[in-house]
Amino acid sequence: MTGAESVTGAGAEPGTAGALSGSGTGSGAVFRETTADPRTQAVPLSHLSLELGHLYMEDFEAGPQRLREHFARVRPWADAARAAATVPGGRRPRVSTCFLIDDYFARFSSPAELVPLIVEEAGRAGLIVDYLARESGCAVTGKVPVAEAVAGRIVESPPPGSYGLRPPARQTGWLANGERSPVARAPQAMKRAVPWEPPKETAARRHSVFLDVELWSDDADGHRLWSCPFLAAVWQLARLGLLRNEGEAVFVAEQPDPGAFPEDWDELPSLVRLNPRADPFAAYRTASVLPSRFLPVEHAVRVVLDQLDVDHGALRQVAERSAREHAAVPDSVADRVSYVFYAGP
Repeated sequence: MTGAESVTGAGAEPGTAGALSGSGTGSGAVFRETTADPRTQAVPLSHLSLELGHLYMEDFEAGPQRLREHFARVRPWADAARAAATVPGGRRPRVSTCFLIDDYFARFSSPAELVPLIVEEAGRAGLIVDYLARESGCAVTGKVPVAEAVAGRIVESPPPGSYGLRPPARQTGWLANGERSPVARAPQAMKRAVPWEPPKETAARRHSVFLDVELWSDDADGHRLWSCPFLAAVWQLARLGLLRNEGEAVFVAEQPDPGAFPEDWDELPSLVRLNPRADPFAAYRTASVLPSRFLPVEHAVRVVLDQLDVDHGALRQVAERSAREHAAVPDSVADRVSYVFYAGP
């Protein structure tokens, strides 16, 4: 990347001298050299992005009591995640919290009704929700086809000994962490039938845990429905500050007027800052406290993250900034993600 750039605020990357042009004013200003082309916009980074929950329609239909029970179970694990997020020198770690609402697979209630309820029930458990996100924003944010762009960065890991016989994920919509079983074929004249073979995980340890992930499905009209695991992978990239569109940050939090939440989900920004004093949304690492029913989905998320060619400029920025802060970040994007799964509804 050429040129100088800086983003003000916690976890921002310091700017360097040069001929600069400004975009915006105040704490959210972004500056860069007028000759910087191409460039990657820097984003402020916390040390940890802590997800306090993921709400589906069935959870909402169960009433406020379901949310109350969820946040009560989350609280001790959230406290433990904060305690573990230490930084050198005894400095206070930057930790932001977030909550994801599924408005992609089913529309229910309204932001005007639901957002205050989430904030209230979290507060009852002693938790603060800093940011609220819509799952549909992981598919399309504004005019940016986020999921489609991420799908275009899939680089499949060929299993050892494979010969490219299976169609690529961009054609099938399926991504595996190893070699699938061969397709059984009827024997032809003078040829033997193909024997059955088990699937094989590429990075297996003695025994395989093979997973084949459906990334999307297309209906008869050609409308694409992105899968929950794929959107969850996009969500992790957003929280890690690794999403860019032509160099520009994709998930930018907007702060509405207090109590001014719309009746329609489409009128709510993809990412909303609920706490004006919150640390930055994106972070070096993420942690999520979720019901155990999410475990298969998050296994699939790791399979996806392991086979993505993530934006190199964004990766370089995170590496350089984390090194300056002496905050070790794994090279593997998937290893920057952690979870706590609790049993229950």
